[in-house]
Amino acid sequence: MFPGLTLAYWLTLHGLVTLTAVLVYVITAHVLQQRRHPTAAIAWVLFILLIPYVALPTFLTFGSRKQARPRGQPLRLAPPAPSDPEPEGSWAVQTALALGQGTPAAFDALHIHADGSAALQALWEVINGAQHSIALCTFIIGRDAVGHALIERLSAKARAGVRVRLMIDGLGRLMAGSPSMRPLIEAGGQVTRFVPPLHSPLKGRSNLRDHRKMLIADSGQATRRLWSGGRNLASEYFEGESGTHAWHDLSFDLCGAVVLQAAALFEHDWAFANGRRVEALHPNMSVDLPPGHGAQLIASGPDQFDDTVHALLITAAYRARSRIALITPYFVPDTALLMALCMAARRGVVVDLLLPARSNHFLSDLARRRALCTLAAAGGRIWLAPQMLHAKLVVVDEVLALAGSANLDSRSLFLNYELMMAFHEPAVVGRFATWFETEQASAQRTLPKRPGLFGDMADGLVLWLGFQL
Repeated sequence: MFPGLTLAYWLTLHGLVTLTAVLVYVITAHVLQQRRHPTAAIAWVLFILLIPYVALPTFLTFGSRKQARPRGQPLRLAPPAPSDPEPEGSWAVQTALALGQGTPAAFDALHIHADGSAALQALWEVINGAQHSIALCTFIIGRDAVGHALIERLSAKARAGVRVRLMIDGLGRLMAGSPSMRPLIEAGGQVTRFVPPLHSPLKGRSNLRDHRKMLIADSGQATRRLWSGGRNLASEYFEGESGTHAWHDLSFDLCGAVVLQAAALFEHDWAFANGRRVEALHPNMSVDLPPGHGAQLIASGPDQFDDTVHALLITAAYRARSRIALITPYFVPDTALLMALCMAARRGVVVDLLLPARSNHFLSDLARRRALCTLAAAGGRIWLAPQMLHAKLVVVDEVLALAGSANLDSRSLFLNYELMMAFHEPAVVGRFATWFETEQASAQRTLPKRPGLFGDMADGLVLWLGFQL
């Protein structure tokens, strides 16, 4: 019998492959300083031990989650003097600063779009008003009326001498089948894909998606403007198409100094997407605005050392005094965030969670059941909207409104590149609270029912796999 065909040979070979796979996992996690939730780490190790031939290439392709902190001293803030009373809401600013985000910056002419038609009109106005530059980052551009109109308008601007740059997520473009970019490129615009799906898996970014959504016009001018929020650039996010109802979503536009933070983030992402060396963002630590004023861009993702949005949400849950209002299409929080929300509800904070009764992702709806039951049992109020809600909004008391692209699930909070805007002015926070209440008016409060044995097992399986999906 040939040695290669003996059972002992194959067992030895299998053992060596398994040992090598485990060592690759350990060394990669250590060298790249990758930090994972213990459940995710255990899942990867078990996967490698059981099926090393599949698990190792899967880990190299999808396993990366964080970049190492850039060289230098970690960000630290001096605590306030004990004799100075803490200004109302300053915890939100200080938490964002401690997470390495920019200082509060001034803004004005904020428009919170009432519906999809208003959002689309605002988008066209920002593009049409650009005189020098347009920088657009999005996850999806639809192959539909909105997508084609967008490319036409950007192409016209490029032909008129405006510098136009478009960055679209590689997987997002593959999923939606975006319109041809050739007219924009031929007009002089620049188009790049953020991590194409077929890039080298050894780069370790295949499972990390750029979910940030922003359009910046004339970033270097006094008339700079930002259009942002949760909407992808496709018909269903605005006015619908072919008799279908548009999804309800949240977006806004504004101008002012805070737009510079978005412009800096775009330049950072553009350099990374084009294979150039990226410098760490070093926000100015001096706060020139009085407490309770301005806005801060909150970037989350592998380019941030901390899980910024996740950390800010947990802090908000423990610091809230009277109310937390949340809108998200997908609610699959990790244990720490769910516990923080439950503790807020138990100590008397009104916790309102608004979701679509049925989202566009069946597995997400299945995976949310356990968390909804837990939150409702703690006293949280669950509201289900009859329409598809794609908005992402968190309002805490009268001191913080977070609006942008991040869903309340593990993919957005731990894997995706996301962008949220933190607003601190009570009057502006109140405007976002009013937007929440308008959407809440059509929803019905529900008390989730715990599934049976097999349903609970199915939920657990989805949750076990969900962290990496």
